[in-house]
Amino acid sequence: MTEREQMQYDYLVAGAGPAGLASAIRLKQLQPDAAICVLEKAASLGAHSISGAVLEPGPLNALLPDWRNNYPGMVVVAVEDEFRYLTRRKSYRLPLPPPMRNHGNLIVSLSQLTAWLGSQAETLGIDIFPGFAASLPLYNEQGSVIGVQIGDMGLNADGTEGANYSPGVEIIAGTTLVAEGCRGSLAKQLIQRFKLDADKSPPTFGLGFKELWQLPPGRVKPGLIQHSAGWPLDSKTYGGSFLYHLDNDRVYLGFVVGLDYQDPRFTPFEAFQQFKHHPSIHGLLEGGEILSAGARTIAAGGWQSLPKMEMPGALLIGDSAGTLNVAKIKGIHQAIRSGVAAAEHLVTQGSTAGFDSYWRKSAGGSELFKVRNIKPGFKHGFWAGLVNGALETFTDGRTPWTLQNHADATQLKTLTDYTSPERHWLERDLPPRDRLSSVFFANNAHEESQPVHLKVSDTTICATKCANEFGNPCERFCPAGVYEMVTDDSGNRQLQINAANCVHCKACDIKDPYGIITWTPPEGGSGPNYQDL
Repeated sequence: MTEREQMQYDYLVAGAGPAGLASAIRLKQLQPDAAICVLEKAASLGAHSISGAVLEPGPLNALLPDWRNNYPGMVVVAVEDEFRYLTRRKSYRLPLPPPMRNHGNLIVSLSQLTAWLGSQAETLGIDIFPGFAASLPLYNEQGSVIGVQIGDMGLNADGTEGANYSPGVEIIAGTTLVAEGCRGSLAKQLIQRFKLDADKSPPTFGLGFKELWQLPPGRVKPGLIQHSAGWPLDSKTYGGSFLYHLDNDRVYLGFVVGLDYQDPRFTPFEAFQQFKHHPSIHGLLEGGEILSAGARTIAAGGWQSLPKMEMPGALLIGDSAGTLNVAKIKGIHQAIRSGVAAAEHLVTQGSTAGFDSYWRKSAGGSELFKVRNIKPGFKHGFWAGLVNGALETFTDGRTPWTLQNHADATQLKTLTDYTSPERHWLERDLPPRDRLSSVFFANNAHEESQPVHLKVSDTTICATKCANEFGNPCERFCPAGVYEMVTDDSGNRQLQINAANCVHCKACDIKDPYGIITWTPPEGGSGPNYQDL
């Protein structure tokens, strides 16, 4: 039995994103003497933070009223919105859906904002430990959550103790706030143990890509926010693009694909690259260079997929629960709201009990309820989704029904049951050339000798059943080329996992049609190091 050091705190926050840091800051504001610890698996605060990122500033203004006067990061005021429908060659401007209006919002870098929030938390006396991944929940004899175990360091690839082995510390706390972001490994374990998803609609997700480009002078209109739908996606596949014009001749460029897509031959990464070659986009980017790139899943299930956010000893906050407003394509303000709400509930009520109801009745919960039917309405195609969205917006979400989501993995069709459309992809000449090149711009760092953190429970399925039924879609849905079917010396096909490529997007844990892939945290400090995303 491995002996582990223990550390004691009043509150433990697992995850130093906007939800986790907002909860820690608000707790310290309300209880200055409280001992608070924040764990972050990335090597530094903000290194794993990636989002669009257009910020509704209200919740942050309420938490830190003077933040704009002290914030050193990029802030670009939104001044104009566009929403377009793309065909292969044309771009048509459409009326702007009300949820996508950005007057008063700010374009920021989530990685910069997260790092700054962390500095504000440390100023208040909060202990923040980057480079330490929470790997397991801890329970007392009554079954309540009492903290987490940090992952072991210095293991060999076979799981044995290496020369620099260090057992993970146990962090014991009166209350644990789980704020890992979308599809967190702790949240997944807790949801299953406490049946927090009972009677809820299955969660659904999107896979988002983002690049930061430096462009030649004169092309950028700071504050212009552009979204599009249509090509290169077919009418059955949910998704779209974003293009945010920044300062200093830079733009954020991104693409989101709903992971409920049906086509087993579809490659989300290639769809993003194709979008960049649309005539309306290619000319903007030509002659520019990529500064940074990354990928991440986003929680798109909304109100009906929110698990119960409370359990004995712990709370789920932010996108660990799924508080993102997919109709707005925004989640930062909701994450901050949920973190603040959690802190205020804990201080006023003294326990986790009742937080789920408290959140659902709050401004954040009300926002999710009003748009609950917009994303599910697109399952019948783009135009039907627009009509449904208009109805939901016109009634302010007061329609007497709640459309249900379906688990993304179950939506993938087999090769024989689906005829893939002819996509007429364009010739590409913009970077990156392939997924491995894209990983370079994510500044990935994984110790090659550590155990593979992507667990496949039955690899025989990969070379047999999955190859025949789905054509090994893991080779296509992964944005980083982690999964690769190779031929061994005996001529047999087998799965090779290139774990060092992993950007921690979690798409594999979501879209795998057999449910045999489980994403677990690698050694603390591993993964991408996003710059200004």
